[in-house]
Amino acid sequence: MSTAHIIILVVAAVSLLLIMVLKFKISAFISLLITSMFVGILSGMPLQDILVSIQTGMGGTLGFVAVVVGLGAIFGQILEASGGAESLAHHLVKKFGTDRASWAMVITGFIVAIPVFLDVGLVILAPIIYALSRDTKRSLLYYGIPLLAGLAVTHSFMPPTPGPIAV
Repeated sequence: MSTAHIIILVVAAVSLLLIMVLKFKISAFISLLITSMFVGILSGMPLQDILVSIQTGMGGTLGFVAVVVGLGAIFGQILEASGGAESLAHHLVKKFGTDRASWAMVITGFIVAIPVFLDVGLVILAPIIYALSRDTKRSLLYYGIPLLAGLAVTHSFMPPTPGPIAV
């Protein structure tokens, strides 16, 4: 198979994946499976090798991270529904005071990101950033950047979050 053929195949596969997910709103997981089969067939792989390749590639990754992702999603829903993250943030702001509320947001982000993904933590805590900004008349960035720092540090370096587990 020539280099040009491989490049065209990759561009077509990415285009197909984007069209299925963005235009037709097909699940990303299903779209990845279909696209993987499409690439395997057009690259000339035997059908049984395509299925084994998909099982090995996706199965190994999913089996390794699925438990952490599943538990993170459950904990994220619990934190959001119970108001636990919001309660934690407000408690820390009271303890630190409004002058050091940015430090409270760092600690809140650090703690909340232990059971959930960074983006889930941000979605859960975004209303708190807006409320603090409105109440104290300070910029959203004054609270948002420290929150993201806490979320990112935990997400990147502290097990059992997905980043360190993947390494």
